[in-house]
Amino acid sequence: MGLSLPRLDLRAQWPADQCAGRFGLATSSKISLREELTSPVFGSFSIFKDEDIEQDDLRSARTPWAVLPPPSIEPITDSFRCEVLVVGAGITGALVAERLSRQGRQVVIIDREVPSLGSTVASTAMLLWEIDRPLFQLTELYGFEKAVRCYHASHQAARGLRALVAQYGVACHMRPRLSLYLAADDSPNLIQDEYSVRSRADLPSLLLGHAELLQRFAIARAGAILSRDAADADPVLLTRGLLDLSLKRGARLLKANAVAYDGTASSVTVGLEDGFSIEARHVVLATGYVMPDIVRPTAQQPASSWAIATAPQADNLWPGQALIWEATQNYHYARTTFDGRIIFGGEDDHGLIQPDARDAATPTKVRVLKERLTALWPRTSSHVAFTWSGAFDTTRDGLPLIGAVPGSKNIFAAFGYGGNGITFSLLAAELIGSLLSGGSSPLLDDFAFDRDVSG
Repeated sequence: MGLSLPRLDLRAQWPADQCAGRFGLATSSKISLREELTSPVFGSFSIFKDEDIEQDDLRSARTPWAVLPPPSIEPITDSFRCEVLVVGAGITGALVAERLSRQGRQVVIIDREVPSLGSTVASTAMLLWEIDRPLFQLTELYGFEKAVRCYHASHQAARGLRALVAQYGVACHMRPRLSLYLAADDSPNLIQDEYSVRSRADLPSLLLGHAELLQRFAIARAGAILSRDAADADPVLLTRGLLDLSLKRGARLLKANAVAYDGTASSVTVGLEDGFSIEARHVVLATGYVMPDIVRPTAQQPASSWAIATAPQADNLWPGQALIWEATQNYHYARTTFDGRIIFGGEDDHGLIQPDARDAATPTKVRVLKERLTALWPRTSSHVAFTWSGAFDTTRDGLPLIGAVPGSKNIFAAFGYGGNGITFSLLAAELIGSLLSGGSSPLLDDFAFDRDVSG
């Protein structure tokens, strides 16, 4: 089946003269903490382990997204073989399954709980192409060529996601949006440095000073970068719509708990909790913030994040309803919804990982979020209708973890961590789809699980 999407240039080559010197958001199957998480320091392996973690451990219960009946999930009654097994039926697994089923592959998706109700339902679904690590900082870390390659790939992925939804009419309240990257204090220097590098990289951005920002958006900050090609959506509807596309093409959605992976032969054998097994030519892990033991990234840090959603207040929204986020490491962010709510989030905390500790901190975190929202947008209503929190993961360089799992044959993984996790998940689907068809890309080295981030 053909699809008119903006083509991702997975080679991402750049001329020599250009070369120099936020939730997110995939669901897992049934997931519980058996061991204490280690100190949350970059470089140490500190992550939810794939052991009896419940979906409720990943996020609190109430969010503003659609409440849908559970999809029809077949039980597994015997061992079997398939071409591609996708483990995890959240937004990342749904995007991977859509891409591979569109290629005509025989796809089986498994999850041990209800699809889209893990981390996916906690996502604020701000579909940005801008990466948590600013381009000028990523350039300092890796050089201009690699940094720009990653940014352009993310930009193409954001555009591709919108095109995918439009092409297939996925009903998920997706809306094209501008994004505003706000100066976090009275100094516009960081914004100006970032804009300078983006201009050199030919990224679609415009620098706004204080006066123009105030005039166009009624926001009083020292400055901002205004960018196009962002979007927002309902992540639950998006996930279910993409799963439906795959199922209509012949994919199967099964309830199963994968407990063991053997990737030493030409095919992968996945052992299930009930004693059955699945033999697959390729396995794609899309398990979100819960990783099997075979995956041990070196540049990852878990955290918790909080968000609030106001009651509908269509008359109190900022002009254009752009996506808003701040030019600082632990930034706050804001978006609106199709029914006129304001979602405001942040207050990330790397020390509050356990679900009980996260829940205990929620009243204080919510109070701070309300104060921050009022400071950003004084016109907002004080009536908060939803408050929630969720597990969140970042990487030291702000880039996702995508590609082959080191030490395992034919096992690939898609972990779109960071503030633009859904965009990274689309990129993961494209890269893995190309990889399974014999393609390659320098992006696979850029996003490798064992990449060196010592800089």
